[in-house]
Amino acid sequence: MEKEKKIKFFLGSTYALIILSFLWLFFDNFSLSEISSYEFIKNNLEYINQLKNKNFFLISLVFFVFTVLWVLLLGFGSPILLLSGFIFGKWFGFIYAVLGLSIGATLLYIFANYFLKDLVEEKFSKRFSYLTEKFKKNEFIFFLIYRFIGGIPFFISNILPTIFNVKLKNFLFGSIIGMSPQIFVGVSLGAGINQVIQKNIQIPSLVELLFSAEIYIPIIAFAILLMIGIIIKNIFYKN
Repeated sequence: MEKEKKIKFFLGSTYALIILSFLWLFFDNFSLSEISSYEFIKNNLEYINQLKNKNFFLISLVFFVFTVLWVLLLGFGSPILLLSGFIFGKWFGFIYAVLGLSIGATLLYIFANYFLKDLVEEKFSKRFSYLTEKFKKNEFIFFLIYRFIGGIPFFISNILPTIFNVKLKNFLFGSIIGMSPQIFVGVSLGAGINQVIQKNIQIPSLVELLFSAEIYIPIIAFAILLMIGIIIKNIFYKN
């Protein structure tokens, strides 16, 4: 028990140190006023597009590895969706995001199974115990539904399945398929923001932004997915 506590303390300290180092490096190079400036974003978008066109494979590989590490270390995925679409466009962005997030989530699940299983069971087993039998009936289908519904912080949703002992292949492929709809919508929104910035020299008004097809179509799609998710959730999480 003492050894386990030391391992968890070491891993937790390392985790916190990596996060703080990342934030320090980022804000040491960029101020909040810079990254919120439209001119800064537009100028860097042109630079990113040039860099991507010259070194597409390398940039893709770096982004993919970054996504996996981001999920493994920081545990949340929403910024990745927008960034992936913003840099690579709708289709390539979707591929990189869904694979990167799914593989990162799977690695986090493996990590949780080895080091956090007891803690997860202690915190969540009573609350979600009624789902255990459902997962036993058809693990892949129910995990697919679990991924599609969402509504749980990404980090928690990646470690929670340790309670149900989800098989690794079911976790990976269930994540890829189940998260695809919301990932595609998020990536499409990121690609839409890219297109809007390229079309406008000055920052568009909120009304212009919302009435742009590149923006309102993904937002409507997100709202539809949200409503479908709520309906399925009421069935799926029903005792």
